[in-house]
Amino acid sequence: MTHASTPSETSDVENAQENQTVAPSTTSSDSATLYPAARAMNVTKSYGSAETSVRALDDVSVDFHSGQFTAIMGPSGSGKSTLMHCLAGLDTVTSGSVWIGDTSLSGLSDKKMTQLRRERIGFVFQSFNLVPTLTAKENITLPLDIAGRKPDPQWFEQVISTLGLGDRLGHRPSELSGGQQQRVACARALLSRPAIVFGDEPTGNLDSHSSGEVLGILRNSVDELRQTVVIVTHDPRAASYADRVIFLADGRIVDEMANPTADSVLDHMKNLEQL
Repeated sequence: MTHASTPSETSDVENAQENQTVAPSTTSSDSATLYPAARAMNVTKSYGSAETSVRALDDVSVDFHSGQFTAIMGPSGSGKSTLMHCLAGLDTVTSGSVWIGDTSLSGLSDKKMTQLRRERIGFVFQSFNLVPTLTAKENITLPLDIAGRKPDPQWFEQVISTLGLGDRLGHRPSELSGGQQQRVACARALLSRPAIVFGDEPTGNLDSHSSGEVLGILRNSVDELRQTVVIVTHDPRAASYADRVIFLADGRIVDEMANPTADSVLDHMKNLEQL
């Protein structure tokens, strides 16, 4: 879901990007692909101190390119959720740097970080996090309402059409199935046209049919709406919807796979768990 902040934090994007460091570019020939949608560079994340310190991420470097669907996988405790939280600015790194496009997250104030998340990042979590007293439409537009912005009508209609929510906009969450509620959460994440959408186990609370619907929506958001999607998942079937799978173990990236299938991902995970 998109984490909304208080109405008082509504200054424009330029303020959110003041004094930003310029990201190292990956190409100089095409401005559309000048920067990855998100990037981690030599990221280390430790919890605790001295003898009790636990290193969740160990010198992780990875790019997430625009217009691509990436899944992050790994055994329990591998650091996959920690990596996503650091990329999304929900947690800080111990060392290294994290970038969203050309903006370094290092040194951003809480206010600027909140603005960056609201303006440039979408979230879809395992819990739908819908406001029960609001309709589906009101839930979808809530982050923009808080920011004092109006949705682009044409983009709103395109998102609603792609997600198949046209006949559900007046319903409250209690009147929607789990799959429909997660569709509303996806629409909320997409409505602000974020640079990147992060999903932390987005199908974890859904049955297989609803999971397939939501994964298809995320896939279509990349193919049809040109979004960039990164999910953390333990489900090989979910990972098979991605263009690329990154595998973590013990806080390090140990492998990646292009054009995954559920069977190939499952075999890879079995090998990792035997290490």
